[in-house]
Amino acid sequence: MDAFPDAASSPRLLPWSSFGGKPCYLVTDDASSRLSALADDVEDQQLETGAEVLHRARAVLGDTMSPYGEVRYAGIRLAECLSDALRVAESRGMRLPYVSDEDEEEDGGPDDGEGLTEHEAVGRDVGTGDAGDTAAPGRTEPNR
Repeated sequence: MDAFPDAASSPRLLPWSSFGGKPCYLVTDDASSRLSALADDVEDQQLETGAEVLHRARAVLGDTMSPYGEVRYAGIRLAECLSDALRVAESRGMRLPYVSDEDEEEDGGPDDGEGLTEHEAVGRDVGTGDAGDTAAPGRTEPNR
């Protein structure tokens, strides 16, 4: 018996809990089933909501005159969204294919001596491929 079942037969953590607060799982061989599609849609909505709440919370938290109630509400909503995002990350991580270290080396993975080091990859501009430009994607720096 394989210690790491393939993603199709392993249980999928769903983005909602039971009425008792316990995690819900889906076991299916059809990743495009109605319930899988619903779970995908709910995950996407949770992440979009989290981004919107983060945007609004930054405005509240950035205003030193924000009333206590607004700051508290922002914190509560941020905690809810973080919980949802962590559940989505856990669910998606559980569905990633398992690759052993041995398989990675045989397939020319990161240990083959080719490719970029972590430092080089961080310093590479994604848009142009120019090494040395350390601006994050989407950020601009003043002209040098």
